Amino acid sequence: MENQAIFPGSFDPFTRGHEAVVLSALKLFDKVTIAIGVNSNKQYLFSLESRIEFIKQVFKQDSSKVEVVSFKGLTVDYCKENNIDFIVRGLRNTRDFQYEYEIANMNKSLQSKIETIFIATMPEHSAINSTIVREIYRNGGDVTSFIPEGSQLLK
Repeated sequence: MENQAIFPGSFDPFTRGHEAVVLSALKLFDKVTIAIGVNSNKQYLFSLESRIEFIKQVFKQDSSKVEVVSFKGLTVDYCKENNIDFIVRGLRNTRDFQYEYEIANMNKSLQSKIETIFIATMPEHSAINSTIVREIYRNGGDVTSFIPEGSQLLK
């Protein structure tokens, strides 16, 4: 049985910080599933299909260890349906910790065998978040230093 984890998020767009969290998680797990949550109430800048394709492109060298999927509903339900016991979350700062800690506790309440693993981001990624990257992109700014190298998403 594979030791695997899920890294859930909207990834709109997938940033260098996200990439670094996945690369760190691959040191701990045999397989990481990057799971893009679908929320019909949320307006995304990039289509679900383009986000999936972009992330697959980023990890094409690790395609046997990184899976990219989309899902609707609760992360813990996806975990239960797919026999995944670990959720990976990246932390940039103490605000992230507080927010993620509360979610981890709720997930644990809903599904007791779920464990959340927190991975601290590298200092150079601590200011990068998708909301800011989207805003820079919408206003014509250069976001290439905030997204993984060789990105086809923004071309």
